[in-house]
Amino acid sequence: MTDTAKFIFAFLLLTLTIGMFYYFSNQPISLRIVILLIGFIASLVAVVNTDRGQSVVGIMRDTQIEFRKIVWPGRQETTQTTLIVLLMVITVASILWLFDSLLMWAVRLLTGQGA
Repeated sequence: MTDTAKFIFAFLLLTLTIGMFYYFSNQPISLRIVILLIGFIASLVAVVNTDRGQSVVGIMRDTQIEFRKIVWPGRQETTQTTLIVLLMVITVASILWLFDSLLMWAVRLLTGQGA
């Protein structure tokens, strides 16, 4: 079966599954959800068996491998970085407050509002 046929089959199967979910609205929701999940999984299996699907699976495997290579910071490094960021935020906020106060003072002086 060609990839195009597999994609069409997966699309039709998924469409049929969604249609069945609404057609059997008088059935218990648990049964309808099981039907929906089975149809979704079957469609996913059909898509994964295509060349593009295999490519996506390969990318996902490579992503997992790269994700495992990440070195996460320890507790001490995280605490130190957080404190540095907090200190910088306070410093920049203070500088901006001082600059704003000076500008307000200059504007009041120039407009004659400062007595």
